[in-house]
Amino acid sequence: MDSPTSASVCAHSEDVVSREIEGELIIVPIASGIGDLEDELYTLNETGRAIWQRLDGKHTLGAVAADLAEEYAAPLEQVTRDVLGLAAELARRKILVCRG
Repeated sequence: MDSPTSASVCAHSEDVVSREIEGELIIVPIASGIGDLEDELYTLNETGRAIWQRLDGKHTLGAVAADLAEEYAAPLEQVTRDVLGLAAELARRKILVCRG
C-alpha cells in the first residue's frame, strides 16, 4: 500500500500488543516480520500515544487529526502532518494496518 492519506482508516496490527508503562506507550511485536530486526520494542511519546489510542479502524486519519487539533487547540495542518507521518512509519513497519 502507498502511504496512508487523510482518507485512510488504520488499526493496530493483530501482531502487536501495547502497554502503558510509567507514562510511555510501549508497542511489542508478537509475530516475526513486524518492525525492524534490531528494534524489538517501540515507545511513543505523548503525541504518538494520543494518535495511537485513536487508531481504532473506524475513523479516517483526517478525522483523527481533526479530533486531536480540537482537543489540543493546535493547527489542523500541523496535526495532520504528524498523524500521517506516524501512520506511514507504523504502517511501513507493519505495526498498523491501513486501508483506503
